[in-house]
Amino acid sequence: MRRTPLFSLSALALLLAAPAAAIELSLPQPLPIERQVPAARDIPYPGTIELTVDATDVARGVFRVRETIPVAAAGRLFLLYPQWLPGNHAPRGPIDDIAALDIRANGQPLRWKRDPVDVFAIQVDVPEGVRSIDLSFDYVSPTSSSQGRVVMTSELLSLQWNLAAFYPAGYFTRRIMVSSTAILPAGWGYGTALEPIDTTAPGTVRFRPVSFETLVDSPMLAGRHFRHVQLSPKVRLTIAADDAGELQASDVQIQAHRKLVEQATALFGAEHYDHYDFLLSISDRLGGIGLEHQRSSENGVATGYFTRWEEQTARHNLLPHEYVHSWNGKYRRGADLYTPDYSVPMRNSLLWVYEGQTQYWGYVLQARSGLVSAEDTLAYLAMAAAQLDSRPGRQWRPLIDTTNDPIIAARRPQPWTSLQRSEDYYNEGMLVWLDVDMQLRELTGGRRSLDDFARAFFGMRDGDWGTLTYTIEDVVAALDGVASYDWTTFLHDRVDQARPRAPLGWISRGGYRLAYTSKPTGFWRLEERRRKVTDLSYSLGMVIDSGDRKIEQVIWDSPAFIAGLTNNDMIVALDGQNFDGAKLVERIDSAVASRKPIELLVRRGDQYRTVAIPYYSGNRYPRLERMGSSAGWLDALLKPKN
Repeated sequence: MRRTPLFSLSALALLLAAPAAAIELSLPQPLPIERQVPAARDIPYPGTIELTVDATDVARGVFRVRETIPVAAAGRLFLLYPQWLPGNHAPRGPIDDIAALDIRANGQPLRWKRDPVDVFAIQVDVPEGVRSIDLSFDYVSPTSSSQGRVVMTSELLSLQWNLAAFYPAGYFTRRIMVSSTAILPAGWGYGTALEPIDTTAPGTVRFRPVSFETLVDSPMLAGRHFRHVQLSPKVRLTIAADDAGELQASDVQIQAHRKLVEQATALFGAEHYDHYDFLLSISDRLGGIGLEHQRSSENGVATGYFTRWEEQTARHNLLPHEYVHSWNGKYRRGADLYTPDYSVPMRNSLLWVYEGQTQYWGYVLQARSGLVSAEDTLAYLAMAAAQLDSRPGRQWRPLIDTTNDPIIAARRPQPWTSLQRSEDYYNEGMLVWLDVDMQLRELTGGRRSLDDFARAFFGMRDGDWGTLTYTIEDVVAALDGVASYDWTTFLHDRVDQARPRAPLGWISRGGYRLAYTSKPTGFWRLEERRRKVTDLSYSLGMVIDSGDRKIEQVIWDSPAFIAGLTNNDMIVALDGQNFDGAKLVERIDSAVASRKPIELLVRRGDQYRTVAIPYYSGNRYPRLERMGSSAGWLDALLKPKN
């Protein structure tokens, strides 16, 4: 047998202790990023694009697109798909839904390549002698809400032209002309701000050429069940629905929409459109939407808008809000939001004006028009004030920073909205402008108000439906023109600073106070039924889904939070009995006297636990209560203009 030599223990120890040879780590240098897509220039594009969208495949939800793009010379051409879309405040162009792209010149296929840096850009090498290229592709629209907004059903379709068009890079989109054609299912009606010039072929509508910018701003709503209602000489209500019964509106309901147009034009003193279409879809299958355009708006609501009118109060705000955007957001727009094309990032720093003041006027006009009563409008303002005043997130995050949320959060669900804050520039922006209005009234003894600002700032140049940008300095100057004051500091304190409390000075100046009572307002009850929730935000600090009994939201630092509850916990039982939201409301009331903790059996995944909440302050629901017997400035704000 051969013996293996043995090392001594001391020799082995020395060997193990010897340092390993040093290895120099590889340290690469990054390749430079070469941006090849040319910047937009404010010069005319040579020629007119021909765009045809066949929207007849409603069974599969596919738009089939043909596009002919003139080219001035041979060489590399970059085609862009719209990425940064106005009204979205973020890069949301769904280029992933483009399929079967084929590009040809004189019938011969051309090789295309996606730009590795700007992935919304397609590179094409145009051969010598070619005067135009032909694109064909499908826009395969979402078939369920989990994939995105559903834009085509067997009864309805929403054609947003930006979904179905590429445009050449290197030019302002307002300098690229497009002649568009839509092919619709036979017998369908449609509405759009575009002007038709040829409807001779069945289901085929050809439109007068417009700029690519105007085309993107002029969507089409089409449907099997369709109705037009003229609200004024320039404004039309276009309705499409799942079935014909949803089109039936009473004279009172239509009159309220007519009053909306009257009150808006009386407020602003000018119209920034040659004609305007409310595109209203009433559907449980087409995706809901609220999106502004200069000469139209997309308004998608669930069924019952007219047929269950009294139950749909909150939805009556949609049309006033989007209509106001024709003045604020489309005609007047924050200067850093205007871009030459849809590849340049938008900056949202003035969304608290763009959306916040639109939110303000939307609620004012819903009351002035009679779409919603003044009482219910005040109830909503109380809800907004209470929600924002109790948000712990305001301790660290100023209002101005929430204008970045469309980009950084992309409207995804949040685990702790009350701590993180969301797009608060809408409702807190509205509260800021309520504060401004009441300050103007106080400075002038009630003689002037934000109405005067609206006419001066938005009501110039009647009939101009271009874009007039503004800066914060322009806003301050216009306010100073109504009443001299240190508006820079006033706005800075409310917008740029983290504040422990919401801007609520408007409530007392307007003749009211924010109160919390044991019984909710009628509007609160209506909203609970519509949303199918039990809302205990200001007592236990949570909102519970009435159907699956899951917790939708827990307020940070609330009694529910301290007890260890969180979103998506399911409440199985209350005090040992099957859970019911109404019984929980009763139990909160009885705990005031009994001093007995509220006991909940909660399921999280496959785990169960019992949670005891020692809360004894009763149910709390916000409302605005009038101080004194006479009407205040807040009442005057909601009254119709003569």
